[in-house]
Amino acid sequence: MKALKVFAGCCLLGVFSSSLLAAEDASCQKTRIGVVGWTDVVATSAVAATLLEGLGYQTKQITASQQIIFSGIDKQQIDFFLGYWKPAMDSNIKPFLDKGQVKVFAEPSLKDAIATLAVPSYAAEQGLRSFADIARFKQQLGGKIYGIEPGTGANDNIQKMIDSNQFGLGDFKLIESSEAAMLAAVGRATTRKEPIVFVGWKPHPMNIQVQMTYLTGSEGVFGANEGAATVSTVTAPNYAERCPNVHRLLTNLAFTAEQESQLMEPIMAREDAKTVARKWLKDNPQVLRRFLDGVTSVDGRSGTDSVLAVLQ
Repeated sequence: MKALKVFAGCCLLGVFSSSLLAAEDASCQKTRIGVVGWTDVVATSAVAATLLEGLGYQTKQITASQQIIFSGIDKQQIDFFLGYWKPAMDSNIKPFLDKGQVKVFAEPSLKDAIATLAVPSYAAEQGLRSFADIARFKQQLGGKIYGIEPGTGANDNIQKMIDSNQFGLGDFKLIESSEAAMLAAVGRATTRKEPIVFVGWKPHPMNIQVQMTYLTGSEGVFGANEGAATVSTVTAPNYAERCPNVHRLLTNLAFTAEQESQLMEPIMAREDAKTVARKWLKDNPQVLRRFLDGVTSVDGRSGTDSVLAVLQ
């Protein structure tokens, strides 16, 4: 009789695990993560990949522009994107939202973000404190505003100001580069104590490494409340139904600006993002348990136990 009960229990466990697998499309076991070259997105994507691999999923990170990522989600070439900055990316995602090609999670994964133009604090002390002040400093600035990757919402906002001569910026030039190149330019300027206007955002170690001031009086160029922003996850519209277990994990992935800055600083110092993510998760088991609440491994076991075993 005891043996029969053990056998029956094993069968029930097998049925339970099989039902979990059956509920999730086989394609879900290979997750493709869209990544833009911003350190915060690199960091959160590394956390997601580390957790998914600990659960038994295969992961692939695809680095591309925002538009290509949104298009890739629509074409089922990319499964999710953890870096939709609102409102900076609104213009880029709008065509895909209008056609129902992508879905934005209702709850942001980061609520206390900011993204707008910034200057070194010594420039603010010299009078460069608002968007309306930029034109007065044209000579010292070399007529340049430093942006990030081409095609980003931040760059689009800057170019629109220039094209419309808003704030008298018609003669300015947008310098498109990358996060790293822009920050290198900021580093050179601060070494020489020269003014520079650049795209700044939080969370980011730049807020620690550079004494910086966010410009005010933006007139909504970077959204309401002087650049206040949120970051959200984007998937295909049917992803929750097709991949409920991965979707539950993505729903749980919520960070604070402080947590993301902790992750980003060593990555900015050229440490491997996955190595940083593993260490951070191991050092923050309470956060790991929250991320994995209600999540199972691919074969139906406890998600928390599975990931903790891998991290040891």
